[in-house]
Amino acid sequence: MSPALLPKFPHSISLLTWGYDEEALIDEFMERALRMLESVADEFEIIYVNDGSTDRSAEILRRWEAREPRLRVITNERNLNVGWNTRIAVAAARKDYLLWQMVDWCYDISSLRDHLELLNSVDVVQGVRIGPSMWIYRVPILGAIIWGVRRSDNLYKGFISLMNYALLRILFRVPFHDFQNVTIYPRGLAQSLHLESTTSFINPEMLLKAYWSGASFVEVPVEFIPRDKGTAKGSKLGSIFRSVREILGYWWRWTVRGEIRDRNRGKIVRLSQILKELRKKEVAIREWAR
Repeated sequence: MSPALLPKFPHSISLLTWGYDEEALIDEFMERALRMLESVADEFEIIYVNDGSTDRSAEILRRWEAREPRLRVITNERNLNVGWNTRIAVAAARKDYLLWQMVDWCYDISSLRDHLELLNSVDVVQGVRIGPSMWIYRVPILGAIIWGVRRSDNLYKGFISLMNYALLRILFRVPFHDFQNVTIYPRGLAQSLHLESTTSFINPEMLLKAYWSGASFVEVPVEFIPRDKGTAKGSKLGSIFRSVREILGYWWRWTVRGEIRDRNRGKIVRLSQILKELRKKEVAIREWAR
């Protein structure tokens, strides 16, 4: 599929983001978000949760609100962190489909129009940071470390990312290849999930509960873009400890104690299978048109 050959997406989109003391990034984020969304859809909104910022974020966002009616700013009186921000933004979304992008634009979503087209075949499109292909990645331990760095800003964050992924796969046994990434949900599905997390476990929680609801998924490659401005807050030891505590706590409640009893098995469809089916349809249409 080529974005240049596709018409605009026929459904509306909510782009969600949140930030704490990100005054250096807001202008660039808004410019990139508007440029991208205008190229893929006629109707969209941007929801920005200002998470109790103490810098000039509120002032900058007020200027943007005054000239951009498609921007909706939600302000937290105090810093609540990623889990609450995600829940607030998801609940506030009004368009047909929603996805999020971090204010530092850490995911390359330049193929968004292509990925939106896949929603004709599945319920949810899940981004996966591009995996290893060179021989060095297959070297035990060393390969995992190099891949971790490639997925994150540095070795420390790469190690955290890999440990987080391993813990989620071992405990919950749901076969996603990434849990912390950009995801495109139908708004109705996302808002129907009973979300409980207040930490970075919120993304895996949404994926797990959507999977257990019987939803279908396709995983698509998304490149990670290292931050070059501002300061990331999610890798502080306190945040990591709270996230791990939530992972273990919800695993105990949902799995060991059996609080979530009705678990339908979702379906993860291979991207190659969908693309093969689309090519067959294109060939059939061309033959019919002759």
